[in-house]
Amino acid sequence: MAKVAICGYGNLGRGVEKALSNPANRDMELVAIFTRRNPEDIHPASGVGVIHIDEIYNYVGEIDVVILCGGSAKDLPEQGPKIAEYFNTVDSFDTHAKIPGYYAAMNAASIKDGNVSIISVGWDPGMFSLARLYGGAILSDGKDYTFWGKGVSQGHSDAIRRIDGVLDAKQYTVPIEEAMDRVRSGENPTLSTREKHKRVCYVVAEEGADLERIEREIKEMPNYFADYDTTVHFVSEETLEKEHSAMPHGGFVIRSGNTGENKQVIEYSLKLESNPEFTGSILVAYARAALRLKEYGMSGAKTVFDVPPAMLTPKSKYDIMKELL
Repeated sequence: MAKVAICGYGNLGRGVEKALSNPANRDMELVAIFTRRNPEDIHPASGVGVIHIDEIYNYVGEIDVVILCGGSAKDLPEQGPKIAEYFNTVDSFDTHAKIPGYYAAMNAASIKDGNVSIISVGWDPGMFSLARLYGGAILSDGKDYTFWGKGVSQGHSDAIRRIDGVLDAKQYTVPIEEAMDRVRSGENPTLSTREKHKRVCYVVAEEGADLERIEREIKEMPNYFADYDTTVHFVSEETLEKEHSAMPHGGFVIRSGNTGENKQVIEYSLKLESNPEFTGSILVAYARAALRLKEYGMSGAKTVFDVPPAMLTPKSKYDIMKELL
């Protein structure tokens, strides 16, 4: 049985913990949770031991794979290469533009001791990346379209919370149905950012705060809201907690193209009630794959493009053929 550790116990870490408790993953055992916080303040549902991250290197040889659940902005770029030098790892680094640089750092670190590090595992990047690759390989004469939502964007929600006078906020990314209908029809339209998605914000403001200023700052925020049609709703703390505490998400990858004179459309979609739990389930599947790659003598950084699908499941090759082929 593979011995697995979680590094980082936020929403994603708890999602991984839940996935590891699934009987379908009985070939993997959660043996430790590492955290930057005070371990005594954390009480995981699994009851597994919680250890400060500074002690992780004391467990070299006792852990088969570490699932890194830190954030992409600051945690993973710092923690990932350090930990990958001593352990097999899997992570969900999702800053698309910085993936090549992160890959290089993880590859240099993991290859030192013959470890495997599978990076950028999730649904985008991850499952959506595979859908785009398959679609482009099959319909070479065509276009990719990716729509996200309806779902909570944690990064955009955090950006709102940093505005002066904001106590809390949730932001939903919403795909525009008219744009998706045009793509599904095989029209192959050229769509601007504003034509594909809109932003809907629910904001709890401090008492007496300038609501017009807050709304203006949100709508004019570059790289987040300025390029979108954005709606801002001011609500109470109670309403935000009651109506917007869940973390749903999802989206669509559509490849629209032609084979000769015939229109063809490939579509892959996700409808998620819990983004962290779904992403955690993907990470666990790729943790299994990381260990199988290691068994085959491979090392260094990998992405979802490098992993044979059969390595993700505990089922045998015969059962996969019998049940799924």
